[in-house]
Amino acid sequence: MNADLFNFVAGLADDRLVLGHRLSEWCGHAPILEEDIALANIALDLIGQAQNFLKLAGDIEGAGRNEDQLAYFRDPAQFLNLQLVEQPNGDFAFTIARQAIFDCWSVYLLEALSSSSHQELAALCVRAAKEDRYHWKHSSTWVQRLGDGTAESHQRMQSAFDALWSFTPELFQATAAQQKLVAAGLIPNLSSLESQWRKAMNELLEMATLKVPTVGAAAGRPARSQHTAHLAPMLSEMQGLARAFPGAAW
Repeated sequence: MNADLFNFVAGLADDRLVLGHRLSEWCGHAPILEEDIALANIALDLIGQAQNFLKLAGDIEGAGRNEDQLAYFRDPAQFLNLQLVEQPNGDFAFTIARQAIFDCWSVYLLEALSSSSHQELAALCVRAAKEDRYHWKHSSTWVQRLGDGTAESHQRMQSAFDALWSFTPELFQATAAQQKLVAAGLIPNLSSLESQWRKAMNELLEMATLKVPTVGAAAGRPARSQHTAHLAPMLSEMQGLARAFPGAAW
């Protein structure tokens, strides 16, 4: 059971670590100064959440690995993040669509995990959910602003959701190992979150005058077991300094 719980908690961390790094790439490049600061702050929130979840994962594993070792000294194949979060930033609309899809899902997931029978996991999720509600407010506001804006912003926003929608089935796929955690009261049934997420996303897209995309062939992809070609180069950059000076103290 410990190995299954480790993988689940590490997955929570990896989602936020990878997405936080992606958002940090906007620093100095966002369309307006206020948004440059906003994306940087959201990135910091996500990386802070990742640090907390990685520390818990290391404690659950019991092999002596701390959060830094788990972040910087695992290879791409050992990461358990969603494919959604590793996608390159693209244009601003693409980043916002990726963020909105994740934020909406993450709020429902963390709220459900706040009732976990694992007290430390539940406590971390209570704190993280508060931050993610603000993230969702931010990304959903931008979806409406761009979707119901100019002809170009509408087209870019629609194209972004169309491109990303095929990654959404992975949000609700659970492995056999995770089903054991559900039975033990440690995590929620991921499929039970889909109706809430879909309702919220449909309402958002309608307000933004956007169409709900259809799911493509990627729907049958195994959950968190494969990565796209985008993850390895990103991790190489993120992990470079720590691997160049292993064991360094700052």
